[in-house]
Amino acid sequence: MIHIKRTQSSDPDFQNLIIDLDRELAIRDGDEHAFFAQYNTLVNIQHVVLIMVDDTAVGCGAIKPYNEKTIEVKRMFVAEGHRSAGLATLILKELENWTTELGFRHCILETGIRQPEAIRLYTKNAYQSIPNYGQYEGVASSVCFEKWLAE
Repeated sequence: MIHIKRTQSSDPDFQNLIIDLDRELAIRDGDEHAFFAQYNTLVNIQHVVLIMVDDTAVGCGAIKPYNEKTIEVKRMFVAEGHRSAGLATLILKELENWTTELGFRHCILETGIRQPEAIRLYTKNAYQSIPNYGQYEGVASSVCFEKWLAE
């Protein structure tokens, strides 16, 4: 049975998934991994979504305020063996719901050109490509997206 759990970054299930995510990103990012890792800490992440399959966490995502009007989507991941089943979309939709509950209407995110699955996920869910923002400006291997949520 699949269910969604809202939690925080201190949740051990989330922390275990992040270990797997970071291991995968280190391989995909290669020499650039240290640059990206500095922006992917768990500090100040109070809004985490876990996707549970039979009480086992198999995917996650998080949001954190970027500024007073915008939420940034962070740490999206679905464990191998559970991919291509629509779980990432379920996580993303729950993060969007939580975003609107918190009073935000604008989401931004960064992913990498070496993550074509993530790019497809965001495009499929109506995220639009935008110029790289903040620390990602000028980073050729970054791809940034935004989505305005309905009120």
